[in-house]
Amino acid sequence: MISNSEMIRIRRQMQRRIRDVVAERRRARLMEPSTEQGGQADTRPTADTSATV
Repeated sequence: MISNSEMIRIRRQMQRRIRDVVAERRRARLMEPSTEQGGQADTRPTADTSATV
C-alpha cells in the first residue's frame, strides 16, 4: 500500500514531468514556426491545387 505522503510525492513528480514536457514542446513550437510556417503555407496550396486539377 502506498502511503499518503508517497502518493503526494508521486503526483507532484508527475506534474513536474508534464510541465517540463509541455514547456519543451512550447519552446520547440516557438522555434519552428519562423522557418516552417511559410513552408507549410507554400506546400498546402500546391497539394490542394494538385488534388483539384
